[in-house]
Amino acid sequence: MSGLMETVTRSIRELIASGIKLLPALITALIIIMLTRYAAELTQKVATRVGNRALRSQSLKILLSKTSFIATWVFGIILACVIAFPGLRLGDVVATLGLGSVAIGFAFQDIFKNFLAGILLLVQEPFRIGDQIIVNDYEGTVVEINIRTTEIVTYQGEKVLLPNSTVFTSAVQVRTALGRRRTDLGVGVDYNTPLSQAKDILQHTLEQVEGVLSDPEPEIDLVAFGDSSIDFIVRYWTVPQQKMVRRIQTQVILAIKQAFDRADINIPYPIRTLYFYDQDKYNDYLPDDQVNGYDNRNKQDQKLSQQR
Repeated sequence: MSGLMETVTRSIRELIASGIKLLPALITALIIIMLTRYAAELTQKVATRVGNRALRSQSLKILLSKTSFIATWVFGIILACVIAFPGLRLGDVVATLGLGSVAIGFAFQDIFKNFLAGILLLVQEPFRIGDQIIVNDYEGTVVEINIRTTEIVTYQGEKVLLPNSTVFTSAVQVRTALGRRRTDLGVGVDYNTPLSQAKDILQHTLEQVEGVLSDPEPEIDLVAFGDSSIDFIVRYWTVPQQKMVRRIQTQVILAIKQAFDRADINIPYPIRTLYFYDQDKYNDYLPDDQVNGYDNRNKQDQKLSQQR
């Protein structure tokens, strides 16, 4: 029993002695971790300045800044591990990371997937900061592209965080990718309207509205004979921002209504014509001889009633 106690006591002493020996290395490692935080921030600021001077693409500037920040943290953590555990060599660290990469990959596959998709989005630049995009059911302005998510603000002022993998694999409609955008507006006139006159009025009206681009010039097309109107489609181009598109469309509608009022051209209400039939007399399911017999009986009944 005394031998067992001596063995336990010796083991505890050895552990304490080993801990005391490792204490300076652990303190040094903690100091390195703390310094790594400031080094990463400093590296990020330097990378941002270099990117602003050397790069034109805003996405590449963001990528350089974030990559330098992450690389500094990785280097600091590896250095702290090597100092905290003197017997651990850099090659052992790399080998350990290699062996654990499979397990880590399964555990953090969504994070890695979004990380890689974010890098590809920043490099390929399918859209930029400030572009207005539509992804699935979400539409808004891109305000930031992070390593994990793409942040957009909807037109209602709501912030939406979309995973980069979703953005990268989905169809993205970039509404401000080009310098102009077309709006198609339906207009109907009644059947008594001279169509050539109505077309000329629409063309002239669009040319007078501020914000409607002259190149390409507006187009007026007749598209259909409606139930109560002959239908035009007015096609005109504006700047692509959603706010301006809405404002200019309002001005176009007001101008068209005023121009039609001055020319006494009506934009008709829906019109329906109703026909009333005697369902007993006009029965589509009776043969002709039965219908004729039914009419004869009605005539006889009317004569009898008159005689009475």
